[in-house]
Amino acid sequence: MIGRLFYLTAGAVIGGYAVHRVNRARRALTPGGIAERVEGQVTEYRGALRELNEDLADAVREQEEELLRRYAPAGERGLPASRRRAAREIPEG
Repeated sequence: MIGRLFYLTAGAVIGGYAVHRVNRARRALTPGGIAERVEGQVTEYRGALRELNEDLADAVREQEEELLRRYAPAGERGLPASRRRAAREIPEG
């Protein structure tokens, strides 16, 4: 008798779990479920790209500072890049 009750309970649990997994898979394959997964991936990629962009900007800034320290004339070392270009250009006229 206890053996039958055990198998009945185990069957109910396994059946309930199987129904849960099927419903979850069915929900994931609907357009809304697919959109949620894609949105999650896009959010992850957007964050990774933002972080990469920040790292690259920092590296470029450091490299520019190093190059300025080495090669820029003494009067232009503290100027931003746009002002250095403007200082070198000869006005037409």
